[in-house]
Amino acid sequence: MSIIGDNYLAVQKNIDEACAAVGRDRKDVTLIAVSKTKPINELMDAYEAGARDFGENYVQELVDKIPQMPVDVRWHMIGHLQRNKVKYIVGKVHLIHSVDSLRLAEEISKESVKQNVISNILLEVNAAGEESKWGGSLEETIELVKQASELLNIKIMGLMTVAPYVENSEENRQVFVKMKKLSVDISEQNIDNVTMSTLSMGMTGDYMVAAQEGATLLRVGTGIFGARNYNK
Repeated sequence: MSIIGDNYLAVQKNIDEACAAVGRDRKDVTLIAVSKTKPINELMDAYEAGARDFGENYVQELVDKIPQMPVDVRWHMIGHLQRNKVKYIVGKVHLIHSVDSLRLAEEISKESVKQNVISNILLEVNAAGEESKWGGSLEETIELVKQASELLNIKIMGLMTVAPYVENSEENRQVFVKMKKLSVDISEQNIDNVTMSTLSMGMTGDYMVAAQEGATLLRVGTGIFGARNYNK
């Protein structure tokens, strides 16, 4: 087993423990290996350890990697998505996590109709109100859900957030609690074409806390692949 494979299994074990601590069903939580900037051989190390869900931040890199990896990989677009790039990933990804505006949702809908596919999306929430982050406020998200739910050929599967970078993961617990509450509140409105079954939150520094507070998708990169080199 490679170092990356060992890391992947160690993260999975941590998730097992986090779920056990709060009585969550482990099957409700999926680990996404965030593989941006990493070469195919490293993705394959994670794949061989059992990874089937991979997250990418950049459209070009995602499109380049898809044909180089086994066909049973589920690809997640987790980075900021520009409207002019939508056409390259519709029909190719399992889930688009980072839908942060009605205009982006409209573009995904338009392209999905054109390609005759259904696109699964998450709406991005800026749960901590950080100026540097994408996504709407908690209040804006409810309105965005209602508007986007009327668009053709997209399915709103839930919510996503990028929590603040913190040294102590406990500092983000309330962010995750807020996100879970928001998803429940939206779910209770029974809006057509909306299921709040998916909550994408928690990264390398805080994924165990996120798992305890209701995350269904955890996005872990550095914890699996090690630090990134952006100078390549």
